[in-house]
Amino acid sequence: MNAKSKRAAKPTLTPAGRALRRAREVARKTARMYGTPIYIWRDGKVVAEKP
Repeated sequence: MNAKSKRAAKPTLTPAGRALRRAREVARKTARMYGTPIYIWRDGKVVAEKP
């Protein structure tokens, strides 16, 4: 991929990245409210974490 196509793709990904960060925070808040773990991908494995 050349530099021009990388720049063209970036503006499209920015709103999606923001939406994913917002969703992550809502999921953590919900897990805290109900005392449930959240599952994330870390070092090639799925692990449960307390938020």
